[in-house]
Amino acid sequence: MKKSSLFVMMFGTTGMLLFSLGMCMALISQWQVMPLGIFLGCLGMALLLITWLIYRKMEYKKTIRISLKQIGAACIGICGTLTFGAGMCFSMLWEELVAGILLGVIGIFVLLGMIVFLVGIKKEA
Repeated sequence: MKKSSLFVMMFGTTGMLLFSLGMCMALISQWQVMPLGIFLGCLGMALLLITWLIYRKMEYKKTIRISLKQIGAACIGICGTLTFGAGMCFSMLWEELVAGILLGVIGIFVLLGMIVFLVGIKKEA
């Protein structure tokens, strides 16, 4: 096993544990430890970001260049995911089944459109 893989495995697991425990602490109101949960969640996210940056450095990867296409893809992904999630909320929490299914399907199509946006449609010869 390479040193970089071991590093990512150890610190990635630790970061995800901190993040998930922090989210549980923040979102389960019976525990009444929301400020500590937010802190642990942010600490976990910071550890995951640092792990990712150090891994890229250990693997001698190029620095990331951000283009308008990547920003557009991220916006499409965020919009599709939020639409899909809103559809699930409509269906499961507010018992608006038809509206939830429609929103969920729209979100799926937006996410599928992201594939077309990134890869494009190629003509066959």
